Amino acid sequence: MLRDLRTRIESFPLATPFRISRGVRTVAEVVEVAVEAGGVIGRGEAVPYARYGETLDSVTQQIAAIRGAFREGLTRVGLQELLPAGAARNAVDCALWDLESKAGGPATALSVLKPVATALTIGIDTPEAMGREAAKLANVPVVKVKVDAGEVEACLRAVRQAAPNPELIVDPNESWDLGLLQSVQPLLEELRVAFVEQPLPSSEDVRLAELVRRVPVCADESCHTSDDLDRLSGLYDIVNIKLDKTGGLTEAFNLLEAAREKKFGVMVGCMISSSLSIVPALQIAMQADYVDLDGPVWLKNDRTGGVSVKDGWLMPPEPGFWGTAEAMPSL
Repeated sequence: MLRDLRTRIESFPLATPFRISRGVRTVAEVVEVAVEAGGVIGRGEAVPYARYGETLDSVTQQIAAIRGAFREGLTRVGLQELLPAGAARNAVDCALWDLESKAGGPATALSVLKPVATALTIGIDTPEAMGREAAKLANVPVVKVKVDAGEVEACLRAVRQAAPNPELIVDPNESWDLGLLQSVQPLLEELRVAFVEQPLPSSEDVRLAELVRRVPVCADESCHTSDDLDRLSGLYDIVNIKLDKTGGLTEAFNLLEAAREKKFGVMVGCMISSSLSIVPALQIAMQADYVDLDGPVWLKNDRTGGVSVKDGWLMPPEPGFWGTAEAMPSL
């Protein structure tokens, strides 16, 4: 059977700049993978992330290095040993799930998708600007607020005043220290914050043992795979599962199961990406406590037939987009 693996880099301009504590993004650059076997094509997508030492070049080189192994029959099981967790493995793993599903293999057991409530994100700005953005989201189920160490109280109060009803997630992206985190506990409780996501640098995880918490704490940058959970027990209450960190849907399922066994809450998140990154993650979202899959909302133009968001609800893609037996376009 003829087997081939191909990659290409795609750029998706953002509709508006996306600002977090590490900087501002105006474009989403992704690596798309197509795997073909016997005339059937599967697709996957990944977002290289500089925070984890990844670049577009490094990820495409990792994938190119396994092209021969794929031609010789590489499976998802073998892939877990051949590539480390990260963006490169994610793109190939998700493409293999898509291929299996369309070829009638084990992945045909993928869950039937249904709408899920997703967090909609407000990027860092002035308190006034963040309040205006929050007013637009006053009637959605969940709002996620990006913050840094500056004007924390003013920004959060502006958001909560403009959007009093949604569940609120606060995400400093590692920009706080323990003193700040401790000092804002009463504020977080007063504003009914559901949890704070990765407040401290991952290198300072152990400091969370000193925190007298009033709201739960979620691990993002600190949690990549199921191997991390023992280290995080007692420090975090929730873990954020992202396929670009787990290295694909295969390990994401493992992390989900292990997190449940260890009594962690589960969130599923994403990078700024197209729907091709989001649809595989919906398999985890169907079983998660919190969903943050609004990456495509930030794009000027998403892939045709992908997900959509209506009033804070993430709607599944059109039939045939990913993970079904219907024909898919080749690269």
